[in-house]
Amino acid sequence: MTSALILILPLLLGWLLDFIFGDPSRLPHPIVWFGKMISWGEHRLNHGAHRMAKGAVMAVCFILLVFFLLWGFKRLVPNVILWLILDTIIIFYCLAGTTLIREVREVFLALDRSLDEGRQQVARIVGRDTSQLSAQEVRTAALETLAENLSDGVIAPLFWFALLGSPGMLAYKMVNTLDSMIGYRTERYKDFGCWAAHIDDVANYIPARLTALLMVIASGKLSLLKFVWKNGRRHASPNSGYPEAALAGILNCRFGGPHIYFGELFDKPYIGENDRELTTQDMHTAVRINRTAELLMLALTSVVVIFI
Repeated sequence: MTSALILILPLLLGWLLDFIFGDPSRLPHPIVWFGKMISWGEHRLNHGAHRMAKGAVMAVCFILLVFFLLWGFKRLVPNVILWLILDTIIIFYCLAGTTLIREVREVFLALDRSLDEGRQQVARIVGRDTSQLSAQEVRTAALETLAENLSDGVIAPLFWFALLGSPGMLAYKMVNTLDSMIGYRTERYKDFGCWAAHIDDVANYIPARLTALLMVIASGKLSLLKFVWKNGRRHASPNSGYPEAALAGILNCRFGGPHIYFGELFDKPYIGENDRELTTQDMHTAVRINRTAELLMLALTSVVVIFI
């Protein structure tokens, strides 16, 4: 078996498994284990004095633990076939493109049946309070999530795989899980989750901008790059605004605005200016852009893995 095939085969197989099956909900999932680890640490450390320091130590230790456990295992067990199988499984678990698209489609289908069903369905993929959202706000929330999580769930994992292999990819998922659980500016997490949020910002800095670039290339509208650069910086997050701005530009719509997270109001700036009614066709366009950007990143990752 050639060295190039050894490098590329797990990547292609792992991506193909995700494309066909999505997240394996009936199988043990490492992200669930990560969540239990973080919950265990947060309940034991997020109290008393020095919360920021304790949160920083927990976040860094968990990330390094995941990286070096897999890195060490692969060196202690120098079996090429086992590596191929292990890397394929890890890539399959770390990619979330198909599941995300399915969830967003279900939001639009549920909304066609009733507003309440749409609110309940979108609550599965967003952290904000959805109980009072209008139909337009439900669609907006779903499409914002589709854009943002293209970066978190597909482009960033592939980026870190290209740089650091499967240990880097799995460590990135720990970074992302830490941020999604404790990286909020609420009273409970603003100190303890501060480092988790900042580490996630660093880990996603290049992938978020790369995601926006790939989306614009996928749309064939390179003139949108100026729009993305201008509007991407309006987001409260240093990263999330760029893929959201790319999709807002492609769809010629407006994202952002005030949202409620964990009972607290966050007034997010608007991205884009055309406050038009979103439709199911917009969802289909967004899905097509996501899939095309994903394929472009898969090709780019393959080239990097083989030749660099």
